[in-house]
Amino acid sequence: MRKPRVVFPYTEAGLGHIMPMNAIADKMEALYGDRVEIVRSKFFTEGGNQKLKEFEDLLCSTVVRANKHVLFGFFMTFNMDFWGVRLSSWATMKHLKNGARKPGYDHMAELKPDLVVSTHWATNYYAEHIQPKPLTVMYCPDAEMNPLFCYFCDLALVSTPTGYAAARKKYKHRFNDKNLRCVPYLIREEAFAVPRDKKEVRRRLGLDEDKFTVILAEGGYGIGKMEEICEIVLERDLPITIVPVCGKNEELYEKFKTMKSKGKTSFVPIGFTDRMFEYEAASDLFCGKSGANIIAEVCFFGVPQIITKYATNIEQHIGEYYTEVVGSAIKIFDAEKIVDKIEEFSEHPDLLEPMRLAAEGQRANYGPEACAKLIFDLLCTRYPELKEEQEKAE
Repeated sequence: MRKPRVVFPYTEAGLGHIMPMNAIADKMEALYGDRVEIVRSKFFTEGGNQKLKEFEDLLCSTVVRANKHVLFGFFMTFNMDFWGVRLSSWATMKHLKNGARKPGYDHMAELKPDLVVSTHWATNYYAEHIQPKPLTVMYCPDAEMNPLFCYFCDLALVSTPTGYAAARKKYKHRFNDKNLRCVPYLIREEAFAVPRDKKEVRRRLGLDEDKFTVILAEGGYGIGKMEEICEIVLERDLPITIVPVCGKNEELYEKFKTMKSKGKTSFVPIGFTDRMFEYEAASDLFCGKSGANIIAEVCFFGVPQIITKYATNIEQHIGEYYTEVVGSAIKIFDAEKIVDKIEEFSEHPDLLEPMRLAAEGQRANYGPEACAKLIFDLLCTRYPELKEEQEKAE
């Protein structure tokens, strides 16, 4: 018998969509790879369709523009809320890039999916509009589900209790306790293997074992207050290690490589890295904008956060979740005041203890296994023989 095809279509619109997809695809493959066919799709580029590539490029440039121009970011997300789920989804998919919608339908149909797992609203939209219609799962990596993530699907997933409650209240005719579930954060399994001992991780990375260590990150595109913060830290010559992560912002990384410490500051800029978990685990403090993926990751490692920027009201919801609900973060938007607080924390690290404990308290709410099981159970509603095989295996 043919194995059911579970398609994971990747979307390049910030690492917050890619990292959760890696986590759930890896876990599905580990648990059910002998019974289902796992298909990892670079959806917008693999087929060579220029319109689809341009659509993904626009998604990327929109993220960059929102980070550079905050009013644009808030205006964009305000419009989603104003027009609602159906109109926002239809208008975005029809007009963001003219001519991309039909190739999106066509390519999704070419993949012959039995079930599509999306961490971005665009691929879920395509999956919902092809025939035969596959089962659809959409994971929202944010603290609250914006209207594009509330489009129709067979199973919607979110990882914050507040986001779950808000969606049930606002879209009470859309969601119920079967088609919307609150699941642990989709962090990759490798995170659990990183040592908890900061000194050990710092040795691995070649960092000073005893210095107060701060990691800075502004999303995959490295756009925010990092440069200004680093300049002030270096000017004051604080006796700390500071690690700005530039991601895909090569121009900023090249500039950082020309900046030197006066002597006391250990300045360690890095570009795009596959060792992000280790840098996060090695740190005493995180500073950066409230992107869903990065804040969740540093919280997993018990690292307190200074949130330095909101690019959209989506990021505002994320920031408020960690400052007001979890209690692992504080919000400071002025670069001088951020460095003042870094200096204060480095001199009195005990002040971070309540935030550190709040972050540590979230660690149990991580891992992709529960999500993988929900997806498999959904697939079993269409292929009951899979359930029988699973029960025999257990």
